[in-house]
Amino acid sequence: MNKILIPVIVALTSMLWSSCSKTADDTDDPISPYKLSYGDSIIYARPSAGDYIVSPTSQRPGDYSGFPDGIEIDETTGAINVSKSETGLRYRITHIAPNGTETKTMVVLSGITFTDKFYILSQHDSIASPVYNANPSRVLPLSGSSFDEGNVANGGGCAVRTTNGKINLAETVRNGVFGSTPQNDVRKTFEIRYRINDASGKTENRLKVLLYWYRTMADVPADLWETLNDRQNQGVFLRGSIEERTDQTAKPRPPCVIIIDH
Repeated sequence: MNKILIPVIVALTSMLWSSCSKTADDTDDPISPYKLSYGDSIIYARPSAGDYIVSPTSQRPGDYSGFPDGIEIDETTGAINVSKSETGLRYRITHIAPNGTETKTMVVLSGITFTDKFYILSQHDSIASPVYNANPSRVLPLSGSSFDEGNVANGGGCAVRTTNGKINLAETVRNGVFGSTPQNDVRKTFEIRYRINDASGKTENRLKVLLYWYRTMADVPADLWETLNDRQNQGVFLRGSIEERTDQTAKPRPPCVIIIDH
Protein backbone atom coordinates (compact mmCIF):
# COMPACT_ATOMS: atom_id res chain seq x y z
CA MET A 1 0.00 0.00 0.00
CA ASN A 2 1.19 3.47 -0.78
CA LYS A 3 2.97 4.83 2.32
CA ILE A 4 1.32 8.24 1.80
CA LEU A 5 -2.19 6.74 2.01
CA ILE A 6 -1.62 4.87 5.30
CA PRO A 7 -1.76 7.91 7.66
CA VAL A 8 -4.73 9.28 5.71
CA ILE A 9 -6.68 6.03 6.16
CA VAL A 10 -5.81 5.91 9.85
CA ALA A 11 -7.01 9.47 10.33
CA LEU A 12 -10.26 8.85 8.50
CA THR A 13 -10.89 5.66 10.51
CA SER A 14 -10.33 7.58 13.75
CA MET A 15 -12.77 10.32 12.66
CA LEU A 16 -15.45 7.78 11.70
CA TRP A 17 -15.05 5.90 15.00
CA SER A 18 -15.37 9.16 16.94
CA SER A 19 -18.46 10.16 14.98
CA CYS A 20 -20.17 6.79 15.41
CA SER A 21 -19.50 6.77 19.14
CA LYS A 22 -21.84 9.72 19.70
CA THR A 23 -25.31 8.77 20.93
CA ALA A 24 -28.58 10.17 19.61
CA ASP A 25 -28.90 12.21 22.82
CA ASP A 26 -25.37 13.68 22.66
CA THR A 27 -26.15 17.37 23.17
CA ASP A 28 -22.72 18.40 21.84
CA ASP A 29 -23.75 17.16 18.42
CA PRO A 30 -26.10 19.73 16.80
CA ILE A 31 -27.11 17.17 14.17
CA SER A 32 -28.38 14.49 16.56
CA PRO A 33 -32.12 14.49 17.46
CA TYR A 34 -32.94 16.76 20.39
CA LYS A 35 -34.75 15.09 23.27
CA LEU A 36 -36.55 18.00 24.94
CA SER A 37 -37.21 17.05 28.55
CA TYR A 38 -37.49 18.58 32.01
CA GLY A 39 -36.70 15.30 33.76
CA ASP A 40 -40.33 14.54 34.57
CA SER A 41 -43.71 15.13 32.99
CA ILE A 42 -44.98 16.74 36.21
CA ILE A 43 -43.13 19.72 37.68
CA TYR A 44 -43.85 20.48 41.33
CA ALA A 45 -43.36 23.79 43.09
CA ARG A 46 -40.54 23.70 45.62
CA PRO A 47 -39.55 25.81 48.62
CA SER A 48 -37.19 28.47 47.32
CA ALA A 49 -35.62 31.69 48.60
CA GLY A 50 -36.45 33.28 45.24
CA ASP A 51 -38.35 32.20 42.15
CA TYR A 52 -38.25 28.46 41.55
CA ILE A 53 -36.76 27.77 38.10
CA VAL A 54 -36.70 24.46 36.23
CA SER A 55 -34.51 24.10 33.12
CA PRO A 56 -34.46 21.48 30.36
CA THR A 57 -32.15 18.56 31.05
CA SER A 58 -30.20 19.72 27.99
CA GLN A 59 -30.35 22.91 25.98
CA ARG A 60 -29.93 23.67 22.29
CA PRO A 61 -29.62 26.92 20.35
CA GLY A 62 -32.96 28.17 19.07
CA ASP A 63 -36.25 29.47 20.43
CA TYR A 64 -38.40 27.99 23.21
CA SER A 65 -42.11 28.71 23.74
CA GLY A 66 -45.01 27.41 25.81
CA PHE A 67 -48.72 26.93 25.09
CA PRO A 68 -51.26 27.88 26.38
CA ASP A 69 -50.76 31.33 27.82
CA GLY A 70 -49.87 31.27 31.51
CA ILE A 71 -46.45 29.66 31.57
CA GLU A 72 -43.40 31.86 32.15
CA ILE A 73 -40.61 30.45 29.97
CA ASP A 74 -37.22 31.85 28.90
CA GLU A 75 -37.28 31.94 25.11
CA THR A 76 -33.53 31.38 24.85
CA THR A 77 -32.87 28.70 27.46
CA GLY A 78 -36.26 27.04 27.91
CA ALA A 79 -36.10 27.58 31.68
CA ILE A 80 -39.58 27.63 33.30
CA ASN A 81 -40.24 30.04 36.13
CA VAL A 82 -42.66 27.89 38.13
CA SER A 83 -43.22 30.62 40.72
CA LYS A 84 -44.59 33.02 38.09
CA SER A 85 -46.55 30.48 36.03
CA GLU A 86 -50.18 29.35 36.30
CA THR A 87 -50.03 25.96 37.99
CA GLY A 88 -52.45 23.05 37.80
CA LEU A 89 -52.35 23.10 33.99
CA ARG A 90 -50.82 21.06 31.19
CA TYR A 91 -48.53 22.88 28.78
CA ARG A 92 -46.87 22.10 25.46
CA ILE A 93 -43.25 23.27 25.26
CA THR A 94 -41.81 23.77 21.76
CA HIS A 95 -38.20 24.25 20.69
CA ILE A 96 -37.44 25.54 17.20
CA ALA A 97 -33.84 25.01 16.12
CA PRO A 98 -32.01 27.52 13.87
CA ASN A 99 -32.63 25.17 10.91
CA GLY A 100 -36.37 25.17 11.64
CA THR A 101 -36.61 21.72 13.23
CA GLU A 102 -39.36 21.59 15.87
CA THR A 103 -39.19 19.47 19.02
CA LYS A 104 -42.07 19.31 21.51
CA THR A 105 -42.82 17.93 24.94
CA MET A 106 -45.68 18.12 27.42
CA VAL A 107 -45.36 19.13 31.06
CA VAL A 108 -47.80 19.63 33.91
CA LEU A 109 -47.18 22.33 36.49
CA SER A 110 -48.57 20.63 39.56
CA GLY A 111 -51.55 22.11 41.35
CA ILE A 112 -55.33 22.35 41.12
CA THR A 113 -57.78 24.02 38.79
CA PHE A 114 -61.54 23.94 38.14
CA THR A 115 -63.14 23.11 34.81
CA ASP A 116 -65.12 25.81 33.02
CA LYS A 117 -68.67 24.69 33.66
CA PHE A 118 -72.31 25.66 34.19
CA TYR A 119 -73.68 24.65 37.61
CA ILE A 120 -77.48 24.61 37.75
CA LEU A 121 -78.57 24.94 41.36
CA SER A 122 -82.17 23.84 40.75
CA GLN A 123 -80.77 20.49 39.56
CA HIS A 124 -78.77 20.08 42.78
CA ASP A 125 -75.55 20.72 40.88
CA SER A 126 -73.87 22.93 43.44
CA ILE A 127 -70.41 21.53 44.22
CA ALA A 128 -67.34 22.58 42.19
CA SER A 129 -64.56 20.03 42.68
CA PRO A 130 -60.89 20.75 42.04
CA VAL A 131 -58.97 18.94 39.31
CA TYR A 132 -55.50 17.81 40.39
CA ASN A 133 -52.46 17.88 38.09
CA ALA A 134 -54.54 18.57 34.97
CA ASN A 135 -56.17 15.13 35.05
CA PRO A 136 -59.78 14.68 36.24
CA SER A 137 -59.12 11.03 37.07
CA ARG A 138 -56.09 11.75 39.27
CA VAL A 139 -56.75 11.48 43.00
CA LEU A 140 -56.03 14.64 44.98
CA PRO A 141 -53.99 13.73 48.09
CA LEU A 142 -56.00 15.10 50.99
CA SER A 143 -54.23 13.76 54.06
CA GLY A 144 -51.95 16.53 55.28
CA SER A 145 -53.17 18.99 52.62
CA SER A 146 -54.98 22.26 53.35
CA PHE A 147 -57.07 24.64 51.28
CA ASP A 148 -57.92 28.33 51.65
CA GLU A 149 -54.83 29.17 53.67
CA GLY A 150 -55.40 32.39 55.57
CA ASN A 151 -59.20 32.08 55.16
CA VAL A 152 -59.05 34.50 52.22
CA ALA A 153 -61.82 32.94 50.09
CA ASN A 154 -64.10 31.90 52.95
CA GLY A 155 -63.62 35.30 54.55
CA GLY A 156 -65.08 36.84 51.41
CA GLY A 157 -68.04 34.47 51.32
CA CYS A 158 -66.74 31.86 48.88
CA ALA A 159 -67.48 28.57 50.66
CA VAL A 160 -64.29 26.55 50.11
CA ARG A 161 -63.98 23.39 52.15
CA THR A 162 -60.57 23.55 53.78
CA THR A 163 -60.10 19.76 53.79
CA ASN A 164 -60.62 19.07 50.08
CA GLY A 165 -60.80 22.36 48.16
CA LYS A 166 -64.40 21.86 46.98
CA ILE A 167 -66.54 24.99 46.57
CA ASN A 168 -70.14 24.82 47.80
CA LEU A 169 -71.79 27.17 45.31
CA ALA A 170 -75.25 27.16 46.90
CA GLU A 171 -73.73 28.16 50.22
CA THR A 172 -71.65 30.81 48.47
CA VAL A 173 -74.84 32.35 47.08
CA ARG A 174 -76.49 32.18 50.51
CA ASN A 175 -73.46 33.96 51.97
CA GLY A 176 -74.45 37.01 49.92
CA VAL A 177 -71.47 37.00 47.56
CA PHE A 178 -73.73 38.17 44.71
CA GLY A 179 -75.83 40.44 46.91
CA SER A 180 -79.01 39.86 48.90
CA THR A 181 -80.94 39.74 45.62
CA PRO A 182 -78.50 38.43 42.97
CA GLN A 183 -78.56 40.15 39.61
CA ASN A 184 -77.55 38.67 36.26
CA ASP A 185 -73.91 38.87 35.24
CA VAL A 186 -72.48 39.60 38.67
CA ARG A 187 -68.87 38.35 38.63
CA LYS A 188 -66.65 37.76 41.64
CA THR A 189 -63.02 36.63 41.73
CA PHE A 190 -61.58 34.75 44.69
CA GLU A 191 -58.05 33.60 45.41
CA ILE A 192 -57.59 30.19 46.97
CA ARG A 193 -54.27 29.57 48.68
CA TYR A 194 -53.48 25.93 49.32
CA ARG A 195 -50.80 23.41 50.25
CA ILE A 196 -50.84 19.85 48.91
CA ASN A 197 -49.08 16.99 50.64
CA ASP A 198 -47.28 15.71 47.55
CA ALA A 199 -43.85 16.12 45.96
CA SER A 200 -44.18 19.90 46.39
CA GLY A 201 -43.47 19.45 50.09
CA LYS A 202 -46.59 21.47 50.94
CA THR A 203 -45.21 24.56 49.22
CA GLU A 204 -47.93 27.22 49.14
CA ASN A 205 -49.71 27.46 45.80
CA ARG A 206 -52.41 29.85 44.60
CA LEU A 207 -55.37 29.84 42.26
CA LYS A 208 -57.86 32.54 41.29
CA VAL A 209 -61.39 31.41 40.48
CA LEU A 210 -64.01 33.56 38.72
CA LEU A 211 -67.61 32.99 39.83
CA TYR A 212 -70.62 34.15 37.77
CA TRP A 213 -74.32 34.25 38.67
CA TYR A 214 -77.29 34.13 36.23
CA ARG A 215 -80.96 33.44 36.72
CA THR A 216 -81.28 31.17 33.65
CA MET A 217 -79.11 29.88 30.80
CA ALA A 218 -80.88 32.35 28.51
CA ASP A 219 -79.37 35.19 30.55
CA VAL A 220 -75.75 34.16 29.85
CA PRO A 221 -74.22 36.93 27.68
CA ALA A 222 -72.51 36.46 24.34
CA ASP A 223 -69.04 37.36 25.61
CA LEU A 224 -69.08 34.51 28.12
CA TRP A 225 -70.30 32.03 25.53
CA GLU A 226 -67.45 33.20 23.30
CA THR A 227 -64.90 32.65 26.08
CA LEU A 228 -66.18 29.14 26.73
CA ASN A 229 -66.26 28.29 23.03
CA ASP A 230 -62.69 29.53 22.57
CA ARG A 231 -61.47 27.43 25.46
CA GLN A 232 -63.26 24.34 24.18
CA ASN A 233 -61.94 24.86 20.65
CA GLN A 234 -58.39 25.53 21.81
CA GLY A 235 -58.32 22.91 24.56
CA VAL A 236 -59.30 22.84 28.21
CA PHE A 237 -55.63 22.40 29.18
CA LEU A 238 -56.19 19.11 30.90
CA ARG A 239 -54.92 15.66 30.02
CA GLY A 240 -55.07 14.81 26.32
CA SER A 241 -56.49 18.12 25.17
CA ILE A 242 -53.75 20.27 23.64
CA GLU A 243 -51.24 18.08 21.81
CA GLU A 244 -52.37 19.33 18.40
CA ARG A 245 -53.35 22.87 19.34
CA THR A 246 -51.45 25.63 17.56
CA ASP A 247 -53.43 28.77 18.38
CA GLN A 248 -51.42 30.97 20.76
CA THR A 249 -54.33 33.06 22.06
CA ALA A 250 -55.84 30.63 24.53
CA LYS A 251 -55.99 31.92 28.10
CA PRO A 252 -57.07 29.20 30.53
CA ARG A 253 -57.21 31.31 33.66
CA PRO A 254 -59.08 32.12 35.72
CA PRO A 255 -61.40 29.12 35.44
CA CYS A 256 -65.03 30.12 34.90
CA VAL A 257 -67.45 28.67 37.47
CA ILE A 258 -70.87 29.73 36.21
CA ILE A 259 -73.80 29.48 38.60
CA ILE A 260 -77.27 29.18 37.06
CA ASP A 261 -80.17 29.58 39.49
CA HIS A 262 -82.65 27.48 37.50
